[in-house]
Amino acid sequence: MSANLSLRGILLAFLLCLTNPVTVFANPSPTPTGYADLVAPLLPAVVNISTTTLIRGRGDGGQSPLDMPFPKGSPLEDFFKEFLDRMQPEGPRNATALGSGFIIDAEGYIVTNNHVVADADQITVILNDNTELKATLIGRDRRTDIALLKVKTDKKLPFVEWGNSEKLRTGDQIIAIGNPFGLGGTVTAGIISHIGRDIGERSRAGDFIDGYIQTDASINLGNSGGPMFDLTGKVVGVNTAIFSPTGASIGIGFAIPSEIAKKVVTQIRQYGRTKRGWLGVHIQSVTEDIAEGLGLKNLKGALVGSVVKDGPAAKAKLQTGDIILKVGDVEVKDQRSLPRIVGDIAVGSQVQLTIWRKGKIITVPVQIGEYEEAEEAGVIPSPEGGKELAKGTEIHGMTLQPLTDDLRMRFDIQKNTPGVLIVDVKPKSSAAEKGIRPGDIIMEISQEEVKTPQNVVDILKKAEKDNRKSALLLINRDGESRYVSIKLTPEEIVP
Repeated sequence: MSANLSLRGILLAFLLCLTNPVTVFANPSPTPTGYADLVAPLLPAVVNISTTTLIRGRGDGGQSPLDMPFPKGSPLEDFFKEFLDRMQPEGPRNATALGSGFIIDAEGYIVTNNHVVADADQITVILNDNTELKATLIGRDRRTDIALLKVKTDKKLPFVEWGNSEKLRTGDQIIAIGNPFGLGGTVTAGIISHIGRDIGERSRAGDFIDGYIQTDASINLGNSGGPMFDLTGKVVGVNTAIFSPTGASIGIGFAIPSEIAKKVVTQIRQYGRTKRGWLGVHIQSVTEDIAEGLGLKNLKGALVGSVVKDGPAAKAKLQTGDIILKVGDVEVKDQRSLPRIVGDIAVGSQVQLTIWRKGKIITVPVQIGEYEEAEEAGVIPSPEGGKELAKGTEIHGMTLQPLTDDLRMRFDIQKNTPGVLIVDVKPKSSAAEKGIRPGDIIMEISQEEVKTPQNVVDILKKAEKDNRKSALLLINRDGESRYVSIKLTPEEIVP
């Protein structure tokens, strides 16, 4: 009986399939026809970028830059000398890195990531036909991780055009072209996984990016600086980062929106640097507790935590506790959106701020200042180690500061990295001669852990009193540890 019922059920299902095949076997999406026709004209405008950075080896006198940290005649002298001889090259050597970029006009202007060309002594652009051209750095912006290069050539170069990233929607199809792992001209496809993604500490930039484009298209090491295209062949993003526990693509990649990148590029071409609007306030998010306490009905806007002395906001009489709701006619959705909105306003412009103050909505006129001028004056901390960061403990040409959360964010340093941060290095100092640079972290001196700038000073002074000619520093740079020895000269020590 049960067998007959089962057979009857199968027959009934089969008959239903025959009478209504579209409903049962419908395909929810059309089969892709391929991207070959779209990609063909784009490939010649995407370039590979190779950078070369000089790494110092042994000094001119045959001495290793890792000078002996032990007194002459020490039992460890021979062992340590042999170790250094094995580890150090006979002379300067070049470290190379690879990235991607794309040509934006026939004159040879090329867009890439700042982190691709940062600290490079030489930049080489490799075209799709394997032509190699030396590139000049026109300007770069660490705040958005964008850099602009220029190459000289007798022929007109193929180029691509900017698209509008603000028209993208989650689920739209995109393609990425780049140089992953040195494999040039590699095309990957995917969709927009999310619009306006906040990637927080994983970001190399972010101050003027209120949201990244997230995609599942494969983006790997070497794709940085390459273009993300929409299906009309326009650049809608600049690939910049991935989220991965292994370092390889797991389908979570991020791109800088084109609407942000092209404004930065335009300013660099015009001024050689960015020139952004600046309001002069320190802001924070409007949380539920804050909104309730102030009687605000929604969570929109940016809360003024403090006002910079003599800045544009101070001159306009903004107050701590004000909530900025609009800049001109543009609504401030949250804390992250305010820097970009103000940054896009021409310096010197007069705008009306709509603010919430003590239960009332009022408008306040303000004249927009220049962000970069404030940064140079030390009012705004510079990510490159500006004047404000240069204030600290100085010794042997190095300016030191403790590792605060703010400095970790500016220098892209992980939370669990210990030590003391070097924020400035004087030219021609012993530290500069040994290749030490801002952003390096001193973890140990003579195998003794350091946690504060004063630890560094105390250990170096003691080493000098013990008549040591050099001190061995364990330096962390970009997550990698290395030993560097600096000479101890009394005239360089600053109490």
